[in-house]
Amino acid sequence: MSNIGVLGAGTWGMALARMLCNNGHTVSVWSALEKEVTAFAATRRHPNLPGMEIPEAIAFTGDIAEVCRQKDILLFAVPSPFVRSTARQAAPHIPDGQIIVDVAKGIEEATLLTMTGIIAQEIANPTVKLVALSGPTHAEEVAKDLPTTIVSACEDQQVAELVQNVFWGTCMRVYTNDDVLGVELCGAVKNVIALASGVAAGLGYGDNIKAALITRGMAEISRLGMAMGCREQTFGGLAGIGDLIVTATSVHSRNNRCGMLIGQGVPVDEAIRQVGMVVEGINALPAVMTLAEKYNVEMPIVKAAWQVVKEGVSPKDVVQQLMGRDKKPELPPAAWDNHYQ
Repeated sequence: MSNIGVLGAGTWGMALARMLCNNGHTVSVWSALEKEVTAFAATRRHPNLPGMEIPEAIAFTGDIAEVCRQKDILLFAVPSPFVRSTARQAAPHIPDGQIIVDVAKGIEEATLLTMTGIIAQEIANPTVKLVALSGPTHAEEVAKDLPTTIVSACEDQQVAELVQNVFWGTCMRVYTNDDVLGVELCGAVKNVIALASGVAAGLGYGDNIKAALITRGMAEISRLGMAMGCREQTFGGLAGIGDLIVTATSVHSRNNRCGMLIGQGVPVDEAIRQVGMVVEGINALPAVMTLAEKYNVEMPIVKAAWQVVKEGVSPKDVVQQLMGRDKKPELPPAAWDNHYQ
């Protein structure tokens, strides 16, 4: 069994900590908030995961050096805006050869780095092994031991398989992938598409437009990914279309929920406040827009989300813009023939 340190006591970090502990691993959890450390240690409950009991075997600490000490795996589970500051704090305490698994999803606006890129930059130790763990996974379901699948992405196949084995359990099936950038890009951009899907639902539109946004949104993600050198197969997998489907349709999705509130006329800042947790799709929007421009990739749904969230354009007007775009084939005939020959 493994000794695992979890950095971050949000819903996803705690759901995974519980699962890993129940699978027989030794788990300790760090939070930057002393009140969380105290409350979780005392109550063994998480306010955003009702019904989930935190095992007594899980230790809590506010000392980042302690959670990093002598661990087989360090799990970064802080929201994307805090990954850099957390990595910077942890860096002096991370030994050579450490395996770090990141479950945050996002792209940093200033650097256009994914989360493992940020961690690598802050730790600055080439011996450290970085893994992106991503897929269609809601903490609320993992906390109830409902069947879930996920992808362990690392350029080092042995490390990807080691993480696969550690996280594998009766409710968690883990696949491996060596396309780390593709997996992380999917995890970040799908939140933007889910935000747009929520806006459409908030406007009162039905399943037809939801399916269209998911399908065409995946086309946008894959176009960007291919331009950035990612593998095409990644976008049709769990970290791609799988994660997009669950995030754009589930009641557990904070991005979908935030978009729905915006579509209902709630101001953006108030919608974020009502969701009560980090809305990663809004955080990712500036970086995704910059990447689309940098790689000259057309992303009309992402642009529409930007217009609503950042420019205050009416959601109904944006939908009309999308529906009124120039006619085009879904797939150019030559590409279609090559794809199916």
